Amino acid sequence: KCVIKEFAVISRKNRKKITKFASGGGDGAEVIYALRGTDQLPKLILDNLKEKGQNARKAYTRSLPTNPKQDYYFMLRNTGNTDAVIIEYGFLDSSKDDVSQIKNNWQQYAEASVKAIAEYLGLPYDNIQEDNEYIVKPGDTLWSIAKKFNTTVNDIKAINNLTSNLLTIGQKLFINPSTTNEYIVQAGDTLYSIAQKYNLTVDELKELNNLSSNLLQIGDKLKVNNNVNNQIYTVKPGDTLYSIAMRYNTTVNQIKNKNNLNNNLLNIGQQLIIP
Repeated sequence: KCVIKEFAVISRKNRKKITKFASGGGDGAEVIYALRGTDQLPKLILDNLKEKGQNARKAYTRSLPTNPKQDYYFMLRNTGNTDAVIIEYGFLDSSKDDVSQIKNNWQQYAEASVKAIAEYLGLPYDNIQEDNEYIVKPGDTLWSIAKKFNTTVNDIKAINNLTSNLLTIGQKLFINPSTTNEYIVQAGDTLYSIAQKYNLTVDELKELNNLSSNLLQIGDKLKVNNNVNNQIYTVKPGDTLYSIAMRYNTTVNQIKNKNNLNNNLLNIGQQLIIP
């Protein structure tokens, strides 16, 4: 029973449960596959883990000493005619970088395995994101992400247990957007700077507050709730601004204005605010 509890079946609906780690002082990922299988899927998994920055050790089989025709691991012996694999994402007692990678990147490693399995089965792959989850992109900083989601750098660091401001491309962050509906005008503020801070256009900010001019006074309270009737959309393969606009009954220009886009180019995984 202890051996069985050591493993978990991969589930697309609950990817957090597919993670397994090893001990023994090594470093890097390994995939153990059944004697009845081939190394095609294990190698795909290791290739995808390498893309996420993990060191790939080897893919191998291991037979039962008392019967070389049977697999050493109970899980592999008793799963029937399937492509069963055991994925060891790293070593908890590694003397190198496995420990920090496991702590910070385990979700990326689990996702890499899902991607490999989809590729192996010839199925379309979607990088499903949880609610309030953001994937770090080139050029992102904690400040720019905080600004995008109307929250603070300290809040993001606290939620994600970050001890520094350093980010890595592909890193997943949990975001708790601010529910603040009002902003008090400070010295040096302009409608443009406030609109930028809350992902609004100047016209939207003026409309929210029934302003007829661009003049502000220190201490004025402005409505800045940019969440009403907006939603977040994650760009998928094949998407265009036009197709997204058609899907949500809006226009390309409205999406571009809402997201401060200068052109029509999109990146897979990019998040857009849909008005």
